[in-house]
Order: sequence, then C-alpha cells, then structure tokens
Amino acid sequence: MEIKVPRRSDCPTTKTAKTCVYWLAGRCNRNPCRFLHRVTPSTHTAHQDVKPAGYQNIKSAYQYTRKPHPSSSSYSEDTLKINNVVTKKNGDQSCVANVKASQKPSMSICKYWINANCVHGDQCPNLHSWFYGDAFSNLAELQGHNKVITGIALPVGSDKLYSGSTDGTVRIWDCHTGRCVNVINLGVEVTSLICEGPWIFVGLRNAVKAWNIQTGSEFTLDGPKGQVLAMIVGNDTLFAAAEDGVITAWRGNPEANCPFKLVASLSGHTKAAVCLAVGGKMLYSGSMDQSIKVWDLDTLECKMTLKEHTDVVTSLICWDDYLLSSSFDCTIKVWVATQEGTLKVTYTHTEEKGVVALFGMSDAEAKPILFCSSRDNSIHLYELPSFSERGRLFAKKEVRSIELGPDGLFFTGDGTGLLKVWKWLEEPKVSSS
Repeated sequence: MEIKVPRRSDCPTTKTAKTCVYWLAGRCNRNPCRFLHRVTPSTHTAHQDVKPAGYQNIKSAYQYTRKPHPSSSSYSEDTLKINNVVTKKNGDQSCVANVKASQKPSMSICKYWINANCVHGDQCPNLHSWFYGDAFSNLAELQGHNKVITGIALPVGSDKLYSGSTDGTVRIWDCHTGRCVNVINLGVEVTSLICEGPWIFVGLRNAVKAWNIQTGSEFTLDGPKGQVLAMIVGNDTLFAAAEDGVITAWRGNPEANCPFKLVASLSGHTKAAVCLAVGGKMLYSGSMDQSIKVWDLDTLECKMTLKEHTDVVTSLICWDDYLLSSSFDCTIKVWVATQEGTLKVTYTHTEEKGVVALFGMSDAEAKPILFCSSRDNSIHLYELPSFSERGRLFAKKEVRSIELGPDGLFFTGDGTGLLKVWKWLEEPKVSSS
C-alpha cells in the first residue's frame, strides 16, 4: 500500500482552510492535519455549528477514539454527531439536543491512558488512575509472572508472600522489600494455590503439591482428575475441586510416610467444580454445571443442590449466616437458611458483566466490604448489606485472585501476571473472608 506524505504546499492556509471538527471535539490525532487547529475568522462555516455555548460539556463527555478521522466530504451537512450530542443544521441556526448542564464523570479507566497514548490529559472524561476511592491506596506492583495469577497466599507468621500462575511457576516474595526471592518452576500450569498453617498447597493437573515451609518437606497428593481449580481446608480436611467435577478430600495421617491420607471423592457435579467455601459444618461447591452443592463436613454426603444461577458458578463466600454466590450470569446471590433446613435466595444483585470472583473483608471502621471482580477487568468494592459502592480497582485483564494480609494489606493478581499490593488507609479492626 502506498502512503502519500503531504507536501507543505498541500497544507491548508489560514485564509482558505476549515477548522478541524475533531480538534474542536478535543480528539484529533493527525499530525499534520489538513484542517486548522484553531477557530477560523470566517463569519460562518458548517463546522462552526459544532461549537455552541455548551461546547465544554460536549468535550468533557466525549469518549476518545484512536480511529483516524475521515475527510470533511464524508460528513453530512445535515447532521453532525459527537458522542450523544447531535447538531442539526437549519439554515443559519443550529440546535443541540441531549446536552446536559453537567455531565456525570465516567467511572471507567481510559484505555488509551493504559497504553500511554491518551492526548486529553486532565480533560479526558475517563479515569487516569488504577483505582478510585478514598479508603485505600496502591502500595506496590510486583512483576514477574507473565500469565494469569491463580492463587496468592501469605502464611501466618511468615514474611514471605507466595503466588502461583498458569505460567507454571510459584514465586516467593519478600514482604519487606517486595523482591522475588525464589522462583519454583513446576513445568505445568498452576491453577490454584492456598495456605493452611505451615503448609502451601499448589493445585496442578492430576495432583496437589504440598510444601511445609517450616520443615522444607514436599509431598505430592494424587487423586484428582484434570486441573485442580480450587482448594480449601475445613474440618481438618483438604478439599480439591477438579476439572472432572469431583472433589477430592485428604485428612491428616501423621503415622504414615505422607502426612495426608485420601479419605473421599465427592461426586455429583456433571461438569468441572470451580469454587469451594466452608461455613459452619458445611462445604459448598460451585460448578460449570450452574449448580451449587452442599456437603456435610462430617459425613461428606451431599445434602442439597441449589439451582438458581443460569451460568457457571464462579465464586462462593460464607459470611456470618449467609452464603454469597456469583456467576457469569452477571448476578451475585445472597442465600440464607430457612426453618425447613434448606437455603433460599433473599437478594440478587446484578452486575453489568459476568462476575469472576468474590472476596470479603472489613474496612478500617469494621464495615463489611465485598470485593466483586468482573469480566470488565475491574473490582467493585461494595459495602454490605446495602451494596453501595465504596470504590473500584482496575486491571489490564480480569482479576481472579484476591487475598487478605495483616495490618490492612490486601493483594490482587490479574490476568497479565501483575501482583498488586493495596492498603486500607487505617488498620481494619475486623477481617472476614
């Protein structure tokens, strides 16, 4: 394709050129541009109708696009559109429709700012920040993983942070310096990672790796079929949810060579089991089959199956007497026990995009805050029970891992492999997850 470079003689002169309508809208990205980047002194042109008294509102409401603008001949002289503002030419008069006196600021992050090429600066209607909200701040970004972070763990009493990723590695970070002090290359995707006491559990394909950070011992727990997508510990039992829909359970066995003994395989889901939660004497599992199963922790029997979601059940949280579930069906459901011993939905919150993960903690005033990671690459922070929004975190790709730390710290891991460290502005008084 031949690219024609304009000669200086092709450039417009101040006497004959028209003002660039895209420059007036604050979004021209051509250099050089064959239209003027200033208002022409001529008495009236078609493009002057685009600048009515409310022009500043039009500019601030415009959503920037990097698409090169066409020549003026492709515009209709009858109708010009700038975002939701329409100017219609009617002789020497112009009417502006749908212009509000004040525009609500956008709560979306500017994708051009992310790529360091937004030309609007402070005038951009979208956010030039990785978060908004006044109760927390971003302390650090830990770079090293290059694929999705699938688990974050901070063992109690340890000064090391552990992260696992589908890039096949587990990274160990020094909590004082933020530096990666060790990289464990497993050669296969890490699809989940949790800690319990001195143990780090890493979910792999067809197995779980167990590391004791105090003794340095390492064990491989066989039993799962396919990727281990979620793990949790409850009633002194380790549960691992796998790709085949089966949940494998191990209990302590200190007399054997391996300190873990396979005790059960919980079958019932017809598709992959992707999330787990423990509350009271029950284990809850969510699946790609759109159901939630409730298991008795003592007998390991399925007590009931909940079917209210219409897509993959992505995350579960037990909080006080409530069960919260999320799904790609764009809903968060709040469940409560009935007198009959079943669970029913008492409230459904709807998101614009599918929900990837939920996490719960309390802020500095001990108010319960629900973290809701969505498919739009953001995390909404909701104060419960009102679901009033307290802030939002942004990422280049969706966040699948959220973890709570001491002294008001919390961590997020996104699809690019970036691990972020956040802090509530005051130390939380109560924490829950």
